[in-house]
Amino acid sequence: MENLMEKVVALCKRRGFVYPGSEIYGGLSNSWDYGPAGTLLKNNIKNLWWRRFVQMRDDIVGLDATVILNPKVWEASGHVANFVDPLIECETCHERVRADKLELKEEHEKKHKNDGKEAKWTEAKMFNLMFKTNIGSAEDTSYTAYLRPETAQAIFVDFKNIIDTTRVRVPFGVAQIGKAFRNEITPGNFIFRVREFEQMEIEFFIAPPKSEAEWQDAFELWRKAVLSWISDDLGLKSEKIHEFDVPDKDRAHYSKKTIDFMYEYPFGQEELYGLAYRTDFDLKNHQEMSGQNLQYRDPITGETYIPHVIEPSFGVDRSILAVLIDAYTEEENRVVLKLSPKVAPYKAAVFPLVANKPELLEKARAVYDCLKQDYMIAWDDRGNIGKRYLSQDELGTPFCITVDYASLEDGTVTVRDRDTMQQERIAIDKLASYIKNVL
Repeated sequence: MENLMEKVVALCKRRGFVYPGSEIYGGLSNSWDYGPAGTLLKNNIKNLWWRRFVQMRDDIVGLDATVILNPKVWEASGHVANFVDPLIECETCHERVRADKLELKEEHEKKHKNDGKEAKWTEAKMFNLMFKTNIGSAEDTSYTAYLRPETAQAIFVDFKNIIDTTRVRVPFGVAQIGKAFRNEITPGNFIFRVREFEQMEIEFFIAPPKSEAEWQDAFELWRKAVLSWISDDLGLKSEKIHEFDVPDKDRAHYSKKTIDFMYEYPFGQEELYGLAYRTDFDLKNHQEMSGQNLQYRDPITGETYIPHVIEPSFGVDRSILAVLIDAYTEEENRVVLKLSPKVAPYKAAVFPLVANKPELLEKARAVYDCLKQDYMIAWDDRGNIGKRYLSQDELGTPFCITVDYASLEDGTVTVRDRDTMQQERIAIDKLASYIKNVL
């Protein structure tokens, strides 16, 4: 498993999980496109998340908000003033790095030293991470706006609309999946840190706590919910997950408490997800900035207040990377992605034993057409059966279904298990229930 990161990146390109963005033009730094298999994997993760946290709960509703918000939103949220990183520039080559990333600074200095040069740095300057854009048809009449650096703020801005148009009652949550944009100074490590990424976030509103224990209890429920998602749906190995209580000086400006769920990536232990107690910071600031009443009125007691917020935040791209790394396995004669069947791009693959026999092709095609009504199923009739198996192993497909000559006589097929490589005969009319039981 040496050079694991390089092997995962190579597999992603080879099997259509992730491609370099704009590759035919030389690419664009830290820009990545999800290929056919990667798109399915990503959608499976998002759909599982939505099912767990929205569909299967009565206390969470969904939102799909715009990427560009009124610029005043980011003033009220504190992002204009506080969403910054310290930036230094090498006076020799003008490369920029974050001043607080000492390992990057040392690596850069070492590179220059090997070239016989000295690396001198400018004084640190604060660099705002939000992408600016202009709204308006003419440059002299346009005004500055920002691509959202997080999905959370639209939830706070729409808080009153959600209360007025639904039956939600505190405690309740609002969930959103969507793109966010950060002009990272030093992105890298494949899809781990990119400038355009996708988040799955929930803002869970609670009554103002009367004691520390009240908000801590709500926080603990969400801590357990995040861990359950990691193990039950993503299928990540628990021994690779670690919790880090973020100290005061490193927390976001809105947070009273933050836990980072860390994963053991090949390049080190880094943040996978976050869980923050945002207090009433956001709604209070938006109420003051907008002049609108964002208080909640309890329909039973008549009490009015600004709710507090617990925020679990899940990165889609980091989820995908962790899942791929966790599943990557090298065995004697093959590479296999031992993905949880829940997230695997294809739930099964269907083959005719040989591709030049019309009767086998017709039967296999009928099996494929039947199963794809309910599941994403791969079809492959290229080359020999062994190569087809290896191809599906690298895609993480849990089962390979082969239609052979016996299938024409007794209506059964050979089903090969991805992980054990064991084969068994299954009746064609039992295949759908067989796959369903595994999922």
